[in-house]
Formats: sequence, structure tokens, C-alpha cells
Amino acid sequence: MDFVKFKGTDVTVEGNELDIGDMAPLVTIVGADLEDIEVGGASDKIQLIISVPSLDTATCAAETRRFNLEVGSLDICNTTVVSMDLPFASAKFCSTEGIDNLQVGSDYVDKEFAKSYGVLMTDNKLKGLCARAVFVVDRNGIITYIQVVPEVTDEPNYEEVLEAIKDARSEERRVGKEC
Repeated sequence: MDFVKFKGTDVTVEGNELDIGDMAPLVTIVGADLEDIEVGGASDKIQLIISVPSLDTATCAAETRRFNLEVGSLDICNTTVVSMDLPFASAKFCSTEGIDNLQVGSDYVDKEFAKSYGVLMTDNKLKGLCARAVFVVDRNGIITYIQVVPEVTDEPNYEEVLEAIKDARSEERRVGKEC
């Protein structure tokens, strides 16, 4: 059991404790189009998995817009933003904000993602939502980077995340894999 903060107050975060080098759990979430999306596990591209409490907050919206811009110039990763928002709200957000370089998914059904990735907030006003976190997963399904943002109302360190994606690609090239 870990803690993050919401406006300075501790919030309990539960679920599997993942570390760099662990296999990224393969889970299914619901896309904005109500189709299943799988995140984690092995994939044909590096995965950037972004966990946010709700797209309907200023910080989460800003984070999603920023990653949408940043990954638009990268053709080396699949990016998914996961929240507990209903798929209908996620679809509206994407169409309103012009989000087209990443996909959004909802974990509202059974919270499998939040539990598997250790980001389920279990108390305070944010009980039942995902903590703000970022995971980079290589094509073999190995977690190469984790950033759990200590204060839920803060944005992640974007530069660090983008560097982690590039590092994952460099490592693949170093061992002879073609992206």
C-alpha cells in the first residue's frame, strides 16, 4: 500500500506493486467507441500508458492534450490514457479537444487496470479513481519506466517520460530489433 497526495492530504493507493523490469499486466479496458482496448503485455510498438483520475479536470485535460501533441511526432509508441470516465464522456472530450494521436480508455467496469497497475485510490474524495501515473512498456511487455506523480493535482514530468520512450527505442535498436 502506497500513498499519493491530493491537495496535500494523503490518499491510499492500492493494487499490484510494479517495478521497472516487471512484465506489464495485460488488461482490457473500454474504449471511447465502446470497443475493448488491451494495454500491457507484448505489443508491436512501445506502449505509453497514462493513468489519470478524470479527463474532466483541468490537470488531466492539460496532460492529455500535451501527450497528444508530443506523441504526434513519434511513430514509435502506442499511447493510451486510462481513467474511470465513462466512454461517452471520453469520446466527447476527444472530439472537443481534437485528441487524435492517442486513445482513451475507461477502467470503470471492474477497475482491473487500476488494481493490476497499483494506481487505485481507495480513500479520500478520490476513492475509486486512478492515481496519476505513467508507464513505458517495451515491445516485449517489460516495464522500462514508471512515474507515479506524488501530488495528484500536478502534471507529470513530460521530458522524463519522452526520454524514457526514446531510451526504450534505443535499447531495442542496441539489441538488434527493428522498430
